Amino acid sequence: MDKLLYERKYLEMGLKYVAGVDEVGRGPLAGPVVCCAVVMPLDELIEGVDDSKKVPEQKREKLAVEIMNKAVSYSIAEVSEGEIDEINILNAVKKCMEKAVAGLKVKPDVVLVDGVDLHFPFPAEYIVGGDAKSYSVGAASIVAKVYRDALMKRYAEEYPAYGFEKNKGYGTKAHTDAIKEHGPCPIHRRSFIKNYLK
Repeated sequence: MDKLLYERKYLEMGLKYVAGVDEVGRGPLAGPVVCCAVVMPLDELIEGVDDSKKVPEQKREKLAVEIMNKAVSYSIAEVSEGEIDEINILNAVKKCMEKAVAGLKVKPDVVLVDGVDLHFPFPAEYIVGGDAKSYSVGAASIVAKVYRDALMKRYAEEYPAYGFEKNKGYGTKAHTDAIKEHGPCPIHRRSFIKNYLK
């Protein structure tokens, strides 16, 4: 599959900077949602960039470093679990993506976004499954995932009862059992764990 199918369309229109944006952490019961926006040079692609979920962890970590080193510009943003509870996850994802794009040192001409239309204040194209279809979105997804996974491993040291180093905050049985046994910790999304707090 042509990983530059979407990017090429804009380059052929004479646009210079195409940013890819993706989020990680929409579904977990704990921790922030993390977004990355990245503008990559498109003349020489990094081998192996794909949907972050398809790339093995060690390879993903190496790719993330290479992406950040080669990027024209990249930006990582977080929206906290407290804010997710306040404004809901969809609004939190939108806010997080906007923050990531606003943090780019290079103003993108167009933004390729993984997923649904979030009505950005930027020229944008929304691509369902974009992290597997677009090189730029795939690169963003890898950086965001590696960043969030590292964050959850640090939280695991602070709150060892929940196994965050393994589940990254997602609702595995071991994790939900731990919530029932110990109650929530400060990074749990209260709006996501109501069912486990009987």
